[in-house]
Amino acid sequence: MNKRAQTKKGKSFLRTFWKYRALYLISVPGILYFIIFKYVPLLGSVIAFQDYNIFDGFTGSKWVGFEHFTRMFAHYDFIKILKNTVLIGIYDLVLAFPAPIILALLLNELRVVLYKRVLQTVVYMPHFLSWVIVSGIAIGILSPSTGAVNHFIAWLGFEPIYFLGEESWIRTVLISSGIWRDSGYGTIIYLAALAGINPDLYEASEVDGANRWRQTISITLPSLLPTIMILFLLHIGKFLDFGFERVYVFLNPLNKENGEILDTYIYTAGLLGQQFSYTTAIGLFKAIVGVIFIVTGNVLSKKTTGESLY
Repeated sequence: MNKRAQTKKGKSFLRTFWKYRALYLISVPGILYFIIFKYVPLLGSVIAFQDYNIFDGFTGSKWVGFEHFTRMFAHYDFIKILKNTVLIGIYDLVLAFPAPIILALLLNELRVVLYKRVLQTVVYMPHFLSWVIVSGIAIGILSPSTGAVNHFIAWLGFEPIYFLGEESWIRTVLISSGIWRDSGYGTIIYLAALAGINPDLYEASEVDGANRWRQTISITLPSLLPTIMILFLLHIGKFLDFGFERVYVFLNPLNKENGEILDTYIYTAGLLGQQFSYTTAIGLFKAIVGVIFIVTGNVLSKKTTGESLY
């Protein structure tokens, strides 16, 4: 009986596989990409537990256990940089994450189709600029002598501010430049979700006397909640992974105290300082924190809203 059931199950699997063979075939390049560039490199994480030497390799390097992790948490620079990373991550979560949602709601309220399409194109465009170009634009706009922002500040009667030369302003510059660059592109998913809302709900609410604000609160936001939760879970999974290039292009000796994050520290200590094992331990720490955040957030989301990644 068991053999017959297994044979039947195997034939059913083969029939299903053959039926959707085209889908399986086009998924092969993506699967190979993740295996080669994502999973195979994970084997290199073993050097976090070694005193790695590039000439001895993985097999010949001395094992040191958790020595690099102990050094990591005992190092003053690491604690300071971890604090910077956490603060920037919190600001990004509180300020940058809701920006595409708000922008999508505003775009959805536009009724002139041509104007709406032009505006969508304008807000999408910054996403296709590299961070080097974005930093150049920001440096030009925020320049204490020629920048438009400081001209406006001087017109109000205040002293110009050297935004990129004062450590108190670097986090504001990082978050605001990220919002300008990516919030427009981030509206694509939310606008697609808004297009899927049943228009009968809005018509029924109008009969009941609901205005646009009430419709947004009672219909639009609840309908967007599943999409918001999924993207929120994906966002907290990379909480400590703010991005090397978006920070490095803004850093200088004057703002490094508050602007340096784990990614830029890994570059400085790992590649320039050749502390490969130490910085691999930092990278492994980031990955573990990301997994903990995403698993915890997924469980809480599933219990509270019913939406989850898995």
